[in-house]
Amino acid sequence: MTVNGPISSDDFGITLMHEHILVDFAGTDSINVRRWDLDAVTAHVLPYLLELKKYNCQAYIECTPSYLGRDPELLQRLSAASGMHILTNTGYYGAGGNRFVPPYAFTDTADELAKRWIAEWADGIGSTGVKPGFIKIGVDAGPLSEMHQKLITAAAKAHLATGLVIMSHTGPSVSAFEQIAILQKEGVSPEAFIWTHAQADSEETHIKAAKLGAWVALDEIRDENVDEYLRMIQNMKDNGLLHKALISHDAGWYKPGEENGGTYRGHATLFEKLLPLLRENNFTETEIQQLLSKNPAKAFEVRIRRKAVS
Repeated sequence: MTVNGPISSDDFGITLMHEHILVDFAGTDSINVRRWDLDAVTAHVLPYLLELKKYNCQAYIECTPSYLGRDPELLQRLSAASGMHILTNTGYYGAGGNRFVPPYAFTDTADELAKRWIAEWADGIGSTGVKPGFIKIGVDAGPLSEMHQKLITAAAKAHLATGLVIMSHTGPSVSAFEQIAILQKEGVSPEAFIWTHAQADSEETHIKAAKLGAWVALDEIRDENVDEYLRMIQNMKDNGLLHKALISHDAGWYKPGEENGGTYRGHATLFEKLLPLLRENNFTETEIQQLLSKNPAKAFEVRIRRKAVS
C-alpha cells in the first residue's frame, strides 16, 4: 500500500526498506505540520530521490512515525515528483523513553490503540485519505516495559485486522525475542515482524530470529561500515537465510528548525559501495535481487500472517 494507493508486489521493484525524508524531534506537545514548509522540504529532498533513479530504485519505505514528523501530503508530493513508490505507516514510537508517544496512549488499552491504527488503514490518515503501508513501533532494550508490551500487543491486533507488516525499532535481541513471543501469544506469525536495527546484536541471534520466520533488518548502512554489512549478509547466506534479510540506510533527513533543513545524508551507499562489495565476494545477481526486490516485496505485502496451529 503506497501513499497513492495499492500496487502489485510484482511492481514494487528495487526497494530501500528503511529511510526517512523528514524527522522532527520537537516532541508530542509541539509537533505540527506547520513547523515545516512543504515547498521547501520538497525542493530540499527531491534531488536525493531523483538520484536513486539511476540505480533503478523504485520504492522507498518512509519510516518516520506519527508524532515524529509523518506527513502523508509531503510524501504524495515527492512520490509524484520523483516517480517513486513511497510507503508511510501507522503506529507509535515508544523508543527513547516514550518521549514521542501521545498522552492518551498511556491510558488506552492495547485494543484501543489497535483500533486507532486500524482506523487509519480503513479511512486514511487524518483528512488526507492516504493509507499506511505498514505498522511502525519502537521499543527500548529489554526487558520490555509495560508500555512497550502494550505497543507490540496493539501491533499484533492491528496486523490481524489489516495484514500490515510490523516494523519495530528494536536493536538488541532481548526485546526482539520478547516481541516475537508476544506476537505468537496473540496468534501472529513471526513472519509479520521486522526486527529493525538487528545489526546491533550478534550474527547468532540473526539466525535464530530468521529461523523463527522474522525479518532481520540490517538497516544502517554507511560508507564506513560496508565491510561489517558484508559479513552479516554473508552469514545469512551461509545459513540459507538470505531470503529473510532486509537492508537499508536509515538515512536522510530534513530537520525542521535547523537552517535549510540541516545536513541530509543521502541514500546511495548501498548501491555505490555495498553492492560492488557483494559482487566482489561472489554474490550472484539473483542473490542481490533477492535482497533488493524480492525480500522487501514479500515483507511489505499486505497479508495476514497467522501463527501456525501445531
